[in-house]
Amino acid sequence: MPERRRGAALEKALLDAAWQELTAAGYAGFTMDAVVQRAGTSPPVLYRRWPDRDALVRATVAHVLEQARIDVPDTGSLREDVLTLMREINTTRVRLITLMNVHLAGYYQETGTRPGELLSPGGDDGGDVIFQRAAERGEIRPERLTERIKALPFDLLRHEILVTFAPVPDDVLEEIVDTVFLPLVRGQ
Repeated sequence: MPERRRGAALEKALLDAAWQELTAAGYAGFTMDAVVQRAGTSPPVLYRRWPDRDALVRATVAHVLEQARIDVPDTGSLREDVLTLMREINTTRVRLITLMNVHLAGYYQETGTRPGELLSPGGDDGGDVIFQRAAERGEIRPERLTERIKALPFDLLRHEILVTFAPVPDDVLEEIVDTVFLPLVRGQ
């Protein structure tokens, strides 16, 4: 008889099963019952934690993003920090970004949620820390750092990934940072 899962181990197993179901069936085929079957548990166990499909999808996405968390680079320069972070995302998250956008399209439509509300572009990966350090070093003008500008290089990276379904060439990453992003934050 298998050992009974409890607490964090049970929650991880449920969320892993939910992610597997979401990537296998897409949002259209994603059901609480399918997750229960995949996890080898009972409906009350799942519903005690998440009252509906929307709450489970949100928890699943948060779980997957937490597992894919990237260390915040500290190279000593804003340019290199942003490029290092973008390169890490480009190397490790192309499949994740593609799957989340493709499989969650129905979710966005059904709930009226936008991808940016569910998938944090750069802030969860240390963007705010990078910008704070750059401001302290005097590399940027903090008053120019709107949320949109902070997200811009990561949004452009995500756009490139979704257009090509492939990693973005390094020269494109450098162009995004050098010709679009840095002039905005430096006030050039």
